[in-house]
Amino acid sequence: MPAPLASFRSGARASTPIAIGYVPVGIAFGIAAIKAGFSALEAIMLSAVVYAGASQFLVLALVGAGAPILVTALSIIATNLRHVFYGPAILEAAQERATRRHAWAWSFFLSDGAFGSAIIALNRSKDHFSPRFMFGISAGPYLSWVIGTAIGALLGTSLAQWPAVDAAMGFLMPALFLAMVLSLLTRAHIPVVIVTACVSLPLILLVSPTVGILGGMVVGALSGLFLSRRS
Repeated sequence: MPAPLASFRSGARASTPIAIGYVPVGIAFGIAAIKAGFSALEAIMLSAVVYAGASQFLVLALVGAGAPILVTALSIIATNLRHVFYGPAILEAAQERATRRHAWAWSFFLSDGAFGSAIIALNRSKDHFSPRFMFGISAGPYLSWVIGTAIGALLGTSLAQWPAVDAAMGFLMPALFLAMVLSLLTRAHIPVVIVTACVSLPLILLVSPTVGILGGMVVGALSGLFLSRRS
């Protein structure tokens, strides 16, 4: 097998679980978009161009509430701002193998799941890093998201009548992300996880999920920084 094709396939294999998990979530978005008044073509184009699940569901909520276009656009930008750091973080993780060639292209297709798959793969070995490897990692999740959206949009609400589909939509992606986090977990991370849980869970229960998540993120990051400086 030629080296370029082998590198692409290696990346595709690394993100296969995420690609599988994106299909039911994409179906859920397609169904929700049709219910919100979008046409099938509009729903598919939204997934193809924006390609960010949280932001796309936010668009449906804002448009359904009659929010101005400017508010909707700024909300999408704010929600997706984290994606700006994905490409540089991967190049940093690749270290001496890092190359900026085509980084502008493959970084567009980096979803949360594809980014996680890339970081996990680079933690195991940096030898296979290349632009083709990154295109391989990002291609599967992107196509799965768009195809899932198309299925949901074209078949409409009929899929929502299937209990198995509803169960997959609500369970599969959280389970995949949990598996990815656990694969990165080391003994040094356990204190940070404990501190984060002790802060976020009470805030989620007593205040709100948003406050709990944000509080856990801040305290977890600070505790990780403190522990890294001590070690």
